[in-house]
Amino acid sequence: MVIKVFLASSSGSTAIKKKQQDVVGFLEALKIDYAQLDIASNEDNRQWMRENVPGEKKPTNGIPLPPQIFNEEMYCGDYDTFFEAKEDNTVYEFLGLTPPPGSKRKAAEEEEQEEGEEDKVEDNHLVSEEEEELRELEEEEENASEED
Repeated sequence: MVIKVFLASSSGSTAIKKKQQDVVGFLEALKIDYAQLDIASNEDNRQWMRENVPGEKKPTNGIPLPPQIFNEEMYCGDYDTFFEAKEDNTVYEFLGLTPPPGSKRKAAEEEEQEEGEEDKVEDNHLVSEEEEELRELEEEEENASEED
């Protein structure tokens, strides 16, 4: 799987250059394999990017601006959605990749899994904490009604 980042090598916009550098720098920091595809010097890249960005993700003028990110043929998003994923520590999911062992997201998933394993086992049946609380509430209600 190759992450494709569509960039404009000769963009006159400093905002676009900064966004492109942010995406590329972050992918490099995470050691994620990616390919830079220039839309400024390669008409085929520009055409492919424009055709494959989903309609609802295109701006009102219909021409998506770089950077646009794909995992092979699957559209991942633009800079704004990449930035949100970066802020939420969900970049691997955003890119359609499995987080590596030891990553923050992988650690969170493992922690959630461990919490689920902490459920009690009664009479060879797995009982979740919620089921246990519900059972205790029902017993309390029964005891209260018996006392009345």
